Amino acid sequence: MPTEARHIDAAERRRRLVARHHLARPAASVEQVAGDLVGLHSTDPATVVLSARARLEPFAVADLEDALYQRRSLLRMLGMRRTVFVVPRDLADLVQAACTNALVPRERRKLLGMLVRGGVAGSPDAAAEWLQRVEDATVDALRTAGELTASELRTVVPELATQLRVPAGAMREAVVGVATRVLFLLAAQGRVARGRPIGTWLSSQYRWAAMERWLGTLPALPERAARAELVRRWLQSYGPGTVDDIAWWGRWTKAQVRTALADLDAVAVTVDTSDGAAAQAWVLHDDLDDTPVEEAYPDGRAPVALLPALDPTIMGWKERGWYLGTHRGALFDRTGNAGPTVWVGGRAVGAWSQRPDGEVVTRILEDIEPDDARRVDEAAHQLTAWLGGVRVTPRFPTPLHRELAAG
Repeated sequence: MPTEARHIDAAERRRRLVARHHLARPAASVEQVAGDLVGLHSTDPATVVLSARARLEPFAVADLEDALYQRRSLLRMLGMRRTVFVVPRDLADLVQAACTNALVPRERRKLLGMLVRGGVAGSPDAAAEWLQRVEDATVDALRTAGELTASELRTVVPELATQLRVPAGAMREAVVGVATRVLFLLAAQGRVARGRPIGTWLSSQYRWAAMERWLGTLPALPERAARAELVRRWLQSYGPGTVDDIAWWGRWTKAQVRTALADLDAVAVTVDTSDGAAAQAWVLHDDLDDTPVEEAYPDGRAPVALLPALDPTIMGWKERGWYLGTHRGALFDRTGNAGPTVWVGGRAVGAWSQRPDGEVVTRILEDIEPDDARRVDEAAHQLTAWLGGVRVTPRFPTPLHRELAAG
């Protein structure tokens, strides 16, 4: 007879979250943080810094920058869900093969169509020849010069200055630069890398470098094997997870996820859902034991953390009721982007923002213990001091974030 599936309740999932996401105890290095969270979101560059700070003690921006731009043990790259992530070197190979390569054909077709419609080329074949020539010239320029901005590249490769008019909806057109599209494609192919930002750590404008010169050529891994290994790492840090969770996180088909789970010999369990029913989920075969309480609550209290917008913890699952409760409408925008959040014991219980003078303020959305409230206030004071007047504005602010910021 088949054995009844192990049930992992919400309390155990929250213990796993705080222990494995380094909210209970600090990590040893920025590389460990990025690896154990299977990448740090970097669409909003402030997220990388604040996600690392929340999990390291002490933390300095200079150490993260050293890992990114000197040691190059971390790489900023396009990855899951067509989102920019910061990942360790060994994870970059897997992400490229399992997620990023799949973006290239569609993005290339889109750009070729834009080139034909924009009059740059008379046919798809001519557009393909033009694009290949410009891509190769761009990579050659970076091999020669090292790091260059998009603006500097336009002076070396004049074709990158080409402007295209594209439909923007409602009978309108927008003008877009070819340079942005070409660099996106080259990055998706793993031919170029994002280097240092232009400006502070809040900037999303980067210098570019040839990948072979920056880090070395990324090896071409088999897609199926890379996907299975990336799913294994996700389960190690985020499991249990449903097929829907994993498919959403990696933007894979459910069939691809099921194949990866079979390749891993993953074990089916059940988890609680928002409506009180039980859903099938998956864990690694050696990950069925409960998390020791001392790992999740090392000082006997629920860990407190202030996490930034788009932090990988809050964005780690599709089904979020077990750690979000009823707060989705307050903590996410309408397109599914999380704002800055307050966490207590593996639950998102509120939001934080900054007033015009830089002070970090919080709003708690449910009853919490007085000691937890005091520690949330203390964490807000510490973050205010650490930021030292630097204002962080999320790229996708939620209504609650705006309300708090306005005072």
